[in-house]
Amino acid sequence: MSRALRIVFTGAMYHVTSRGDRRESIFADEQDRISLLAIVEQDLERFDAQMLADCLVDTHDHFVLHTRSANLSSLMRHTQGRFKAILIDR
Repeated sequence: MSRALRIVFTGAMYHVTSRGDRRESIFADEQDRISLLAIVEQDLERFDAQMLADCLVDTHDHFVLHTRSANLSSLMRHTQGRFKAILIDR
């Protein structure tokens, strides 16, 4: 079952989370965590957003984000795509 559509608007705050397949670990080591945070930092600047909080657990991550534009989907699609590319290359 798919999730309900997310309502997006300018100046919104969101709690977003990403999980690995079958609840498997998405971080092999501390370098993976550092890489994800570096990607997020770059993408927040690119998409004019701000991170208010983060939590990186072995099997998933949580971010509380503030978007100045209604572009959360674009931001997260870009961020997750870049991070998955790093995971594939390891």
